[in-house]
Amino acid sequence: MSRFLIALAAGGGNIPPTLSVARALLDRGHEVRVITDPVLEPEVRAAGADFVSWSSAPHRFDLDPSSDLARDWEARTPMGSLARARDGYFCGPARGFADDVRAELKRRPVEVAAGEMLTFATMIGARGAGVPCAILSSTMVAHRGWGAPPFGPGVAPAAGLAGRIRDRLIHSMSDRMWNKGLSAINDARRAHGLAPLRHALDQMTDCDRVLMLSTRALQYPGFHPPEHVQVTGARLEDPDWTEPAVLPPGDEPLVLVGLSSTFMDQAAAIGRIAQALGRLPVRGLITTGPAIDPETIPAPANVQVVRSAPHREILPHAAAMVTHAGHASVVKALAAGVPMVMMPFGRDQVEIAARAAYAGAGVRIRPGASPARIARAVREVLDDSAFREAAVRAARAIAAEQSRDAAADALEELVGASRSDGALFGARAAVPGSAS
Repeated sequence: MSRFLIALAAGGGNIPPTLSVARALLDRGHEVRVITDPVLEPEVRAAGADFVSWSSAPHRFDLDPSSDLARDWEARTPMGSLARARDGYFCGPARGFADDVRAELKRRPVEVAAGEMLTFATMIGARGAGVPCAILSSTMVAHRGWGAPPFGPGVAPAAGLAGRIRDRLIHSMSDRMWNKGLSAINDARRAHGLAPLRHALDQMTDCDRVLMLSTRALQYPGFHPPEHVQVTGARLEDPDWTEPAVLPPGDEPLVLVGLSSTFMDQAAAIGRIAQALGRLPVRGLITTGPAIDPETIPAPANVQVVRSAPHREILPHAAAMVTHAGHASVVKALAAGVPMVMMPFGRDQVEIAARAAYAGAGVRIRPGASPARIARAVREVLDDSAFREAAVRAARAIAAEQSRDAAADALEELVGASRSDGALFGARAAVPGSAS
C-alpha cells in the first residue's frame, strides 16, 4: 500500500474524473486523501477517500454561484473569462493552495501528491517538500512547441506562414494575460524554497507528470508533447448526484441536451434549445444540472426537462446531443458514437468544440443562437451520416484507451521516486515549452 494526496477544487466537470482516479487508486489497495472544499466532503467520502479541508486557500461551503471563485460568466470577453479563472483559481490563491498542501504533507506524509488542474499551484507545496507530484487535467492542455495550435481560442492547426504568424500573436496575447498572475505564483514558490518562473503557466509543467484525463481522439494529428505529458484516456463516470434515467416514450430520434453542471447563466440558452426541439420530429431530454431549476424552463410536449440523468446510460439510446462542449459531455458523447451540436459558452469549451468539429463529430454554433438556428444544426447532424461515422471512429479510439487505467498506472510509477532521479521532470534544469 502507498499513500497519495490529491488536491481538488470545487469546480464542476473537473470533480468526477478526479474522484475517479482516487477510486482507482483505492481499488488497488492504496490510501488516498483528497484535500478540497468542504462542499465536496460527501462526494469524497462516497468515493472512499479521506477528506481534508482547505485552510489557508479559499474554499466553498456550497455551490451557490455567489461563492464561485471566478464568476467567469460575468466577463464580457473570452480573455476576461480566462483572467477571472487566473485570479480565482490558477494563480491568485497560489500561496494558500501551496501552504495547505505542504502542511498536510508534513502532518501525514505521502509517497505521491497530485493536483487537479485548477489547483496546479498546490504542486508548489509538494515540490517544496520534495514529494513526487503530478498534475491531473480533467480537460486537454497544450503548450508552445507541443505540435498543437494555441490552446483556448479554438483555432485549427496553422497552415503556412499566415498560420504561424497567427499563432505567435495569440501566444503573445496569452503570455501577457497569464503573466499578470506570475507574481502570485513566484511569491508562493519563493516561500517554499523554489526558484521563480519566467512564465505563470510553466508552473503547470514544473512537476513529474502531467496526466491528461482525456482522449487522443480530440488531439490534433501533430500533437507531440514532452515525455512527461501523458494522454491517459477519458474518465467516463457520471457525477454522484445524477438521478436514475427515464427515457422519454416514443420511437422518434432521441436528442439529449446537457449544458454546464455549474452556473454559466445558461437558462435562456436551455429555453431556446427546448423551443428548437419542439419544431422537430424528435424526443428531447434536457438535463439542466444543479445550477438551473428545471421548473423554470418552458418545454413543448415532445421535450422532457429534468434536473439530472446519467448521460453515460442515456447516450447509447441517443441520435444526437446538444451540449455546451464541456469536456465530460463531449467525451461521453464520443464514447457512445453520438454526434453533437456544440454551443460553447467559455472556459475550455471553445477549444473542445473546435477539436470535436475538426474530427467531424459535430457542428459548432454560437451560445446565443436562435431556436431556428439550433433546429437547423440538430437536423444537420441527424441527417448527415458523416457526423455519426466520425463519432463512431472516436468511440473506437476511446474504447481502446479504456483497456487499462493509464492514469493510475502513471501515479503508481512515481511511488518511490526521488528528486535525485534524473528521469523525473521536476529535477530538470529547464521546462520544455517555456515561454521566452
